Amino acid sequence: MPTLPHPEAFVRWFRQAAPYVHAFRGRSFVIGFGGEVVAERTRFVRFLHDLNLLAALGIRLVLVHGARPQIEAELRAKRQRSRYAKGLRVTDANSLLAVKHAAGVLRVEIEALLSQGLPNSPMAGAQIRVASGNYIAAKPVGVVDGVDFQFTGTVRKVDAVAIARRLEAGEVVLIPHIGYSPTGEVFNLAWEDVAESAARALKADKLLLVVDELPAGRKGQVLSELTAREADELLRKDGLAAPTRRAIAHALAAVRSGVGRAHLVARRAEGATLLELFTHSGAGTMITADPVEKLRPARLEDVGGILALIEPLEADGTLVKRGRERLEQEIANFEVIEHDGSILACAALYPFREAGSAELACLAVAPELRDSGYGERLLLACEARARQARIRRMFALTTRAQHWFIAQGFREADPAVLPEERRTLYNWKRGSKVFLKRL
Repeated sequence: MPTLPHPEAFVRWFRQAAPYVHAFRGRSFVIGFGGEVVAERTRFVRFLHDLNLLAALGIRLVLVHGARPQIEAELRAKRQRSRYAKGLRVTDANSLLAVKHAAGVLRVEIEALLSQGLPNSPMAGAQIRVASGNYIAAKPVGVVDGVDFQFTGTVRKVDAVAIARRLEAGEVVLIPHIGYSPTGEVFNLAWEDVAESAARALKADKLLLVVDELPAGRKGQVLSELTAREADELLRKDGLAAPTRRAIAHALAAVRSGVGRAHLVARRAEGATLLELFTHSGAGTMITADPVEKLRPARLEDVGGILALIEPLEADGTLVKRGRERLEQEIANFEVIEHDGSILACAALYPFREAGSAELACLAVAPELRDSGYGERLLLACEARARQARIRRMFALTTRAQHWFIAQGFREADPAVLPEERRTLYNWKRGSKVFLKRL
């Protein structure tokens, strides 16, 4: 039997993924990808294996695909030229034949790959049923700035009721880049437009768009999260590749229309879909209507999350042990940082008003985020709370974080500086260092 190279890391990740598994079951995800994804056979097979896993976890999947490179190949084989304007193909009668052919071939290929069930493969026992059909009503783009786009269209309406029925039946819905008019005409559509429109019509929980290039910051780092306002500002700047700009615009429109989250994931990154969905740090760019991470006062329902955060630190002696009952009684003293429902960090401020001081206590940050500035953010929040209460001195007791407190402007002090009420509770056997900061 093969052994995992890092079994502890796998178990730790699998446990951390549990909240996402619970949250996603029964939810509707629309996943859009261009023909470039399909063209790389080996990579595409692995991508479909990941989608099979999502389906196995009870996620309702709508897949939207494009076929630009396949259409290009078809036209080249017939010695016909492609024409583009404003990022869209000008679909004449000859191009429309190539569009129909490419869409039909890709539908069959995708359905075949999703129908796999070979033993000893990720698809073993999958039994995925695929539904495809005329779910998209379309209209022509028409003539724009003197260019007649002919059979290039935009989405007029999505038959969300029909799609929902297929999802309720446990099927994966496959939608091509094709739309139909009431007069029986066929239109070539941008797959991003179809994916956005489907997500909006279904009021999907997530829209995922697979792209070649993710948006990056000034230093080249991937922008892992964008609010709608930040995404809008990014679109106004130069430097984005046209496909990335188009994907952000459609993701932004979806979020502003009520889709829960929109995600951009990189086409060439191995397992990017799973990493984006099931890890805190993700592997792409998430676009939300509002900031997904919040620093706020703790609530009673946060007790479980705080306990999960502090119990390992209590076990190794870093923090003094607190029981659930005590934590519930003292919850009003806590500030937390929450990310999409998960508590990532916490800190408490205990005022000693008569002495004009307050204790910073129970400062804890999730292990994978301890160098990400969360502790500093919580300290600033507690300092603001102390100043509002007209407290001018903050102290903390620690056995292991002396250097961090010094870096934040604290100085080591004698236990004698503690307020009398707190001094009587000082555990001399524990030998905590006392640090003091004037506000």
